[in-house]
Amino acid sequence: MPSEPLQAALHGASLEVVASGPWTAAHAGALEPLVEKVIAGASAGSLSLDIHGVREIDTFGACLMERLLRSYRASGKQARMVGVSDQFRGLLLEIDRIAAAPAAPAKKDTRFAIFEAAGRATLAIGQDFVTFIAMLGALGDALIRILVRPRTFRLTSVVNQLDRVGLRAVPIIFLITFLIGGIIAQQGFFHFRKFAAEDYTVDLVGILVLRELGVLIVAIMVAGRSGSSYTAEIGSMKMREEIDALRTMGLDPVEVLLLPRVIALVIALPILTFLGSMAALYGGGVVAWLYGGMSPSIYISRLKEAVSITHFEVGIIKAPFMALVIGVVACAEGLLVKGSAESLGLRTTTSVVKSIFLVIVLDGFFAIFFASIGM
Repeated sequence: MPSEPLQAALHGASLEVVASGPWTAAHAGALEPLVEKVIAGASAGSLSLDIHGVREIDTFGACLMERLLRSYRASGKQARMVGVSDQFRGLLLEIDRIAAAPAAPAKKDTRFAIFEAAGRATLAIGQDFVTFIAMLGALGDALIRILVRPRTFRLTSVVNQLDRVGLRAVPIIFLITFLIGGIIAQQGFFHFRKFAAEDYTVDLVGILVLRELGVLIVAIMVAGRSGSSYTAEIGSMKMREEIDALRTMGLDPVEVLLLPRVIALVIALPILTFLGSMAALYGGGVVAWLYGGMSPSIYISRLKEAVSITHFEVGIIKAPFMALVIGVVACAEGLLVKGSAESLGLRTTTSVVKSIFLVIVLDGFFAIFFASIGM
């Protein structure tokens, strides 16, 4: 390649640039700095690019020349190319046409948009299901290893998590379930009074709280309170590469971090469900006394007649399974966090939404199951 493939000389208000030699991608390292230098020093009123000395040119070289011309035209100056041989004219005209044409937006066929959206949603659901099963399997494998070697069980971690997700959650669980029970009782008295059937409000409160709402409300609150906390903690560890450090030290992150959290959640949720159900029944009794004019003794007597141990069993049996779903989803989403705060926030939100959705779906399946076996 010649020593000077691009020479520039200022003649009055016009800059005359002479190109020579091969202008191909193989000489990009020499050509690009020269073109950028001419563009950076552009102060003349017009530009004339003479390429009669160019022996060889490809798409890369043509684009470089087009960039030089357009840098002048963009500032309102005149720029032209002279000395174009017939050999290169077609390529240079095509590059000029492509550069001048506005980028056409990609046309999307809307006829199949619904099918595309359905396909993407199905694929996402399938990926979530695979992730859920993989995390459940990893937790089961870690649990089996602990059963084989009980001395590896991290009791301190489980107790610490029990304090966080169980004991510290009692006040808010008490408050919310108490209010829910009171609201159900108030609405029951308000509507049943039209039919002189106020006594059936106790049946409504007792059965609904013990079978359905008690465990469901507590599970939703735990998903928002503890599930999001699990995802944020594990995600932060993932961002700071603490989980990779555990693997480097020969420790299993599932056994060290995830399993104690899930076990604590499975233990705590039935206890919280019992306490929440009792608080809801108490709230219903307070409203029955103050709003419905029903004395506490009558309320308790009617409650004994309306509910049975079966109703209580139905609610408590659901609790560990809901806790397992919340824990698995929270841990799986935490491990999917990437290296940004945006990813952490997105996964935390996704964890809460998925947990609540799956808890409600699981409650529906349990309702069908218990109805089919007569409970």
